Formats: sequence, C-alpha cells, structure tokens
Amino acid sequence: MDITILFPVLNEKRRLKNGIVTTVEYLRENCNVPCKLMILDNGSTDETPEIAEELCKMYEEVTYVRVEERGVGVAFREGIKRNTSDIVGYMDIDLSTNIKHLGEAIRIFENREDVEYINGTRFSRQSDTQGRKWYRKITSKGLLILLKSILKMKSTDAVCGFTFMRKRVADELIEVSGNENGWFYTVEMLLRAERGGIRIMDMPVEWQEDYNTTVKLWKTIRNYLMQIKRLYREFKKEDKANAKKS
Repeated sequence: MDITILFPVLNEKRRLKNGIVTTVEYLRENCNVPCKLMILDNGSTDETPEIAEELCKMYEEVTYVRVEERGVGVAFREGIKRNTSDIVGYMDIDLSTNIKHLGEAIRIFENREDVEYINGTRFSRQSDTQGRKWYRKITSKGLLILLKSILKMKSTDAVCGFTFMRKRVADELIEVSGNENGWFYTVEMLLRAERGGIRIMDMPVEWQEDYNTTVKLWKTIRNYLMQIKRLYREFKKEDKANAKKS
C-alpha cells in the first residue's frame, strides 16, 4: 500500500516550507509505507513556486503541480486525477489537524479493509479543538446544521481539512461530483460518498485554529449557501429518478 497526500496552496510562502518539512520528517520517522506529497499551486503570485521547487530538490517524495485556475476544488480534482497511489487525500498546509492523525489514518487503511473513506471531524465528543474564534464556531456549526437538515448529512464535520480515501472511491466520486471550484467541492464529495453507500469513518482529531488563514469567511459562507441550494435541487432530481426506476 502507498499514499499520496495533496496540499492545495495559494500564496503560502510563509507556511509552505514548514508544512512540507514537518510532514516529510513525520512520515519518515513514523510510517513504513511509500508516501508522496503533491503541492498543488492554485496560481500563486508570491514566492510559493520557488519555495515548492526548492522542496522538490530537498525531498524525492515531493512533487509540484501548477494549477492555473484558482480554487481548492480545482486543485483537489487535479490531484486525484494525477494520483497513482492506493490511498489519496488532502491536508491543510498549516497542519491545523495534528499530524499524528496522518499516521493513524495510514494504519487504519492498512488494517481495516472495511474503511473506504476517512473524514476528520472537529465536532466529535472525542475531538479536541483549540483556539477556535467564537464567530468561526458559529459559522461552522451553522453550516453543519444546514447540511444535516437540508442535505441529510450523517457525518459530524464537513470541512475539517483532513480527508483520505481509497483510490477507487476517489476516482468514482470525482466522476459524479460537480465542478465547484472552492471548498464546497470537498463537502459535495463527502455527501455523495454517504449517498453512494461508501463506508466512511468519522475520525475525531486534535485541531488547532490557524489565525493566519487565507480563507475569506463571508465570501465562503455565501458560496456555501448557493452550493447547498444547488445540491438540494440535484439530490431531489436524482431521488425522483431513482424512485421511478425502482
């Protein structure tokens, strides 16, 4: 078994090197499976490309891909299409999710054939979330309530920034998911995995807020609301079509 870890980045000159170096060193010390790290650059205009090229020279495990169109969804799709490993997933470059969970996820996939998809969650009772600002807690909980009430999501978190799945599952999900370019693309993949009967493990994580995040909160919220409306309509049509077939 081998694994590819995707790191979507945009203008991450301050955090890129630390994120990659920390991950490579952790994997070399704690994991005995072949691991690859793929930096997916969404059109950075700072020194991110130069830093990424330097990291590729430092570590044979690291590759750099320039994705001219911006958006995490675009980067994630591109990474899955390029992936050749048995397991593929993504982590935030700020490593907000404790990196020890990467080793845990690898061991789960090694030892449990029944697990097809691991979804990191900050909202399990076993999770430990630190430094979360009050307004981000409200927006995260609000999104969760909407996803559960409108789109019937079963998982306890949707945008933790820690998701891994088997290659077959990843390939299938990008075929049935839309072309949304932002963070909601990963939410749609999770929802479609649930609807498709994919065996998902909600993994409680230790998670630390990064105060230097580049996420534009209100723009992201507006986009989430639009995408929830879109998916509600799509799921309704799909359910009607399936009901007719049966």
